[in-house]
Amino acid sequence: MNRALRLSDDDDVAVLIDAAEPGEQILGIVARDPIPSGHKIAMHGIRTGALVRKYGQVIGIASHDIAAGDHVHSHNLVVGDHAAAMAGSSRPAQPAATQPAARRPTGKSTFEGYARANGRAGTRNAIGIIASVNCSATVVRRIARRFEDRLPEGIDAVAPFTHSSGCGMAKAGEGIETLERTLTGYARNPNFGGVLMIGLGCEVAQIDEMLARHGLAPGARLRTLTIQDAGGTAEAIERGNAIVQELIEEAAADRRTTRPASDLVLGLQCGGSDAWSGVTANPALGAAADLLVATGGTAILSETPEIYGAEHLLLARAASPQVAQALEQRIAWWENYAAQGRVSLDNNPSPGNKAGGLTTIYEKSLGAVAKAGSSALNDVLLYGEPTRTAGLVFMDSPGYDPCSATGQIASGANLLAFTTGRGSVFGAQPTPCLKLASNGALAQKMANDIDIDCSGVLEGQSIADAGAMIFDALLATASGKRTKSEALGVGEFEFVPWQLGAWM
Repeated sequence: MNRALRLSDDDDVAVLIDAAEPGEQILGIVARDPIPSGHKIAMHGIRTGALVRKYGQVIGIASHDIAAGDHVHSHNLVVGDHAAAMAGSSRPAQPAATQPAARRPTGKSTFEGYARANGRAGTRNAIGIIASVNCSATVVRRIARRFEDRLPEGIDAVAPFTHSSGCGMAKAGEGIETLERTLTGYARNPNFGGVLMIGLGCEVAQIDEMLARHGLAPGARLRTLTIQDAGGTAEAIERGNAIVQELIEEAAADRRTTRPASDLVLGLQCGGSDAWSGVTANPALGAAADLLVATGGTAILSETPEIYGAEHLLLARAASPQVAQALEQRIAWWENYAAQGRVSLDNNPSPGNKAGGLTTIYEKSLGAVAKAGSSALNDVLLYGEPTRTAGLVFMDSPGYDPCSATGQIASGANLLAFTTGRGSVFGAQPTPCLKLASNGALAQKMANDIDIDCSGVLEGQSIADAGAMIFDALLATASGKRTKSEALGVGEFEFVPWQLGAWM
């Protein structure tokens, strides 16, 4: 028997669990084409130009007449007009902002973390060496290299953070503001027990000015160094080595203590998505996010191009008109940004996404938004902007995973959860990243990279139970249990600040 799911009674398509050949019956419909697992079959005839629904929401319009039993994919389904798609989509009957909060977990809701002087709590105790400009990248990496095999007990990493920006840009405006939020956001992230920021000395991104603008000041746990003042490359490396050794000695005395789950700031990520991501892993992560929010914690949803076509679901959950307006402004910014580049936001789905059964950006976005659970949307942040409120918040970012996760860590994420259907090898120092597989085949094939298999949802496990399982794993990870990516040493090269503005 060929198994398939019709996710809503209003859907025009069903998703195949098992691949089908022509002539085989699927939910009472005879397949007319070979259809891979995860792909869509038409449940009835659809005329050219008609809206097509999945999840009970519009995922595009038929570009050709589609017969019952046809394979529905890129050859006969396109995004069409965004306004028409949104007009044809339904918002939740009751906005989440007016609904009672998710039931508080009855089990454990604490973790063992590091209390920081700024009132936040770390899930790791790392030392960060941050370049203010690409010119200091070599010095930063040479210093970090010295400590690779010399970490005392209690120090998780000495992590270098280099990038290709910091100069050749305007002293004011979107580009430098975004970079400064990212660098200073990392400097204050509670997963660091100490930070050394290194510049050349003559760059646009002047360290002292940057720190002052963002309410930070050098001290025992935040040190600064410029190569020109040190006397050159070798001298800066020598001085940097001494400073990092001092930071290590100070941070090594830090100890984990019991902290409430409300101290957790969880970054929600998905990458290498397939058709099952929006059915298993993403809604399960959404249930875990609801449990975290119920404890008073914070969950950050991002990747603005990957909510496009599903933004109405978040707008209906906005805690205030101001929050809704802020989200609409970010959507409008991205429409303009894409238009300037002469591209469509429907260019977002990757070849892997499409091979996995996803066709349009609307379909991908509807699955991606499921990571956010059902809590009210409390705030909208710029990229790397510090979180201001607990609960579910949205941070503007590209859909490129390393860039988006970098922004979330800059905003304060001390924990990441990353769902994937095609596979991912992502990690992000200093923030541990749990990777969740949407299907069992992936969980087996990439067992050394995947932390949690969410395919049980297809076999009858409830979304609530899967969410509780993920929530428990998040608490264990926050308390020090290493993720698969940490065991592999992944995360040193995944620092990717969003580059905006003109370069000169």
